[in-house]
Formats: sequence, structure tokens, C-alpha cells
Amino acid sequence: MGLVSQILTLPLMPVRLTLWVGEVIRDQVEHQLYDPAVIRRQIEEIDEARAAGRIAPDDADRQQRELVGRLVRPAGPARTSGAQAAGPGNRGAGRQEG
Repeated sequence: MGLVSQILTLPLMPVRLTLWVGEVIRDQVEHQLYDPAVIRRQIEEIDEARAAGRIAPDDADRQQRELVGRLVRPAGPARTSGAQAAGPGNRGAGRQEG
């Protein structure tokens, strides 16, 4: 990118930075939501709560079904691992958006 185009697009940098931060946050939330280790830990916590009587068996079953559903969710478009490190100037080149 030339010097002139960098100067002309400088006012857009806060918007681009905000979009990039949003993408990073979204990626982290998706990782936490669908990470098998996190889901396994949550299932174990539900089992412990059911055994201690802090949660009704029906509620425990429903929550565990939801967690297993997240674990075996259908695979979406391939996400590249470089999307988080793309930076505000590069919106994850090669990443499919849908």
C-alpha cells in the first residue's frame, strides 16, 4: 500500500481496529463454547451437582444434552488458525466468511 493510500485510509483505522477486536473476541467465544475440554469439565460439574442434589435429574439431563450437542455440532466452513493473528490491517486473508 502506498503512502498516499495509507494517509487517506488513516481515519478508518479506529473502525478497522474495532472490527478486528470484535473478530478476535468472537473467535475466543467460539473456542470456549466448542472446546471439548471445556465441555467435558462442564459435564463433570453437572454430574457433581446432580450427585450432591443441587440440581434436578431432569435439568441435569437437559443441560448435558445441550453440551453434547455443542460437542458434536456439524462442522462449518473451515477457519484458518491465523485469523486471530491477522491484525487490524489484515482481516484474515483466506478465511471464508459466511
